[in-house]
Amino acid sequence: MDDLFARQDVIRRLLNESRRWAFVGLGDNPDREVHTQARLLQERGKTVVPVHPSKATVLGEQGYASLGDVPGEIDVVGVYRRAEHAGAVVDEAIAAGAKAVWLPLDVIDEAAARRAQEAGLDVVMNRCPAVEWALRR
Repeated sequence: MDDLFARQDVIRRLLNESRRWAFVGLGDNPDREVHTQARLLQERGKTVVPVHPSKATVLGEQGYASLGDVPGEIDVVGVYRRAEHAGAVVDEAIAAGAKAVWLPLDVIDEAAARRAQEAGLDVVMNRCPAVEWALRR
C-alpha cells in the first residue's frame, strides 16, 4: 500500500484541527469498533455524526441514513464498512463535500483513496484513530 495514504502530517492535522466526524456504519451497537472509535473522538472534543440506515441516535447525536442527509459541513468521514463497500462510501463523501476520509485498519481501497485525493480530500487509510491519537504526543 502506498504511504501516500498514511502521511503523518495529514493524520496530525485531521486529529488536531477537525471538528466534525461523520462515522459511516455507526449504529446503536456499543460492541462494534466504530462505536469505540466514535466515543473516543467524542471524548476528545469532536462532534460525532452517526451515519447508518437505522438513523439511530448514538452517543447522544442524531443519526442520518446517508452522508447526503447530513446537514452542514463534514470535516472527516470515518468509513467503517467492509472494504468491498468502502468505494461507494468514499464516493458519497466526495459528493457530500467532505474535507477528508479516514479508512480504518483493514479497510483498504486504493482506487477509492485516489479518487478522493483527486477530488481534493485528505485521505488516511489502514490506520486506527485511537492508535494515531496515542502516537501524536
